[in-house]
Amino acid sequence: MISFVKHPAARAASVAATLLGAVVFVTPSFAAGNSQDAQPKTNMVLASASSEKAVRTEAPGPAAVEAHIKELRTKLKITEAEEPQWNNLCQVMRDNAQAMLDLEKQRAADAQSMNAVDVIKSYEQVIEAHEDGMKKFVPAFEAFYNTLSDSQKATADAMFRSKARASARETAQK
Repeated sequence: MISFVKHPAARAASVAATLLGAVVFVTPSFAAGNSQDAQPKTNMVLASASSEKAVRTEAPGPAAVEAHIKELRTKLKITEAEEPQWNNLCQVMRDNAQAMLDLEKQRAADAQSMNAVDVIKSYEQVIEAHEDGMKKFVPAFEAFYNTLSDSQKATADAMFRSKARASARETAQK
């Protein structure tokens, strides 16, 4: 097994996969801007800085998470038998979103007083929070997925593939 602490490239690849997974399933959108002077949207935070420009990422707020949960419920046609695993998955999604929101609030409160090292360390906290969230999300999602019918699995698979392809195209265009 690769030690992520000793292999920064492996950790970076893991983080990229983790962020993609979180974005694909947990967030309905992933916004980016490149101007520090631009008014940030609700829940927008400084993700990292490079000279005069900054990258901003939007974590889902409670309303966005609930809308995404509702959309998934409709598309996947959750049955009564699937409710226990579905409810567990939804709670993990809500908890992960709240953890990110809390972290963003703290980072926003500290943004004016952070030096460059503090900004990088706070970004490390975001990455760790994403990793921790995925460690909770994957088992809950797998347990839920295993309760689905073949038709529901096909729908979920298509949803994930579609979002993964769109994300890959967007990344390739940058």
